[in-house]
Amino acid sequence: MEFRDTIYIKEDGVAVLTFNRPRTLNDLDTRMGEEWVAALKDAQQDPEVRALVVTGQGRAFSAGGDPRNLLSSRETFVRTGQWQGVADLWEIVRAAVGLEKPYIAAVNGAAVGGGFDLITLCDLRVASDYARFGTGFVRMGEVPAIGCYTLPRLVGVPRALDLLWTGRLVKAQEALSMGLVNQVLSEDELLPTARRLALELARGPGLALRHMKRLVYDGLGMDLQQALQAHIEAARAISNTEDAYEGPRAWIEKREPLFKGR
Repeated sequence: MEFRDTIYIKEDGVAVLTFNRPRTLNDLDTRMGEEWVAALKDAQQDPEVRALVVTGQGRAFSAGGDPRNLLSSRETFVRTGQWQGVADLWEIVRAAVGLEKPYIAAVNGAAVGGGFDLITLCDLRVASDYARFGTGFVRMGEVPAIGCYTLPRLVGVPRALDLLWTGRLVKAQEALSMGLVNQVLSEDELLPTARRLALELARGPGLALRHMKRLVYDGLGMDLQQALQAHIEAARAISNTEDAYEGPRAWIEKREPLFKGR
């Protein structure tokens, strides 16, 4: 599809999706949601893309949905059972969950409401020291699209409920201390650092990374025996791949491995 409200660039195995409506704080509407989903699906399907970074232009990563649309959306939901704003978020959730490759959020500014909700689906989050985080849904009398599921898995139940119930804004350093983000960086360092991290992962053993990602997320719902079986199956799946031989050979030959993702 045509990327009109976002910028989508692929280079050196890394795709970068940038929200490009800074005047509206990169608010989420149907068009923005469609472009986000299109980028996620393209990154999944393109064998040349081995990691995805998502970020925003201007003062915000994304301020979520426009509250001015809520009343009409609720009236439509009561009348038809279809809530377009939430449906848009759920489409992004499904596409994000379907992405088997490393998925990194470079949070440049405010990530609020749906914008906050959806970064909890990223594998890693790096933040500018100007970044602010807030669920915001409670202030609109709503529940998140997915945050009640993802947020406790990142920060624990008491902290998740604090953020969900109060809707308060969290500064970058507090987000770091609670485990919501992996790094806090200056504004100038943010995107270059996220790209370097994505590039490092893109040059790694892609199949092994995909299996690790799936084992981690699926393992949250498994008992020990199920997890052991899943690990055995993953080991079997990658045991005869080119990358599985390249790693030991490179170590023996005292050189950097050249992984091909196969």
